[in-house]
Amino acid sequence: MHASTFDYLKPTDQQIENMAIMRQASKAYCQAIEAMVPDGPDRTYLVRKHREVAMWINVAITRQPDGAPRQ
Repeated sequence: MHASTFDYLKPTDQQIENMAIMRQASKAYCQAIEAMVPDGPDRTYLVRKHREVAMWINVAITRQPDGAPRQ
């Protein structure tokens, strides 16, 4: 694990742009889930997991697999 794995890493301008694009794609996918999957615990689980994945996208954009900052 990289020494900065749990430190704040300020994204570059390009990374911020990529995050915004992925956030919009994530939002569209979640809207599709809400429109097509019946309400209930399964849909709730899907939305929660999707939110988790959407947050991990930011990590993947800004860090290498070992936690080192992506250049």
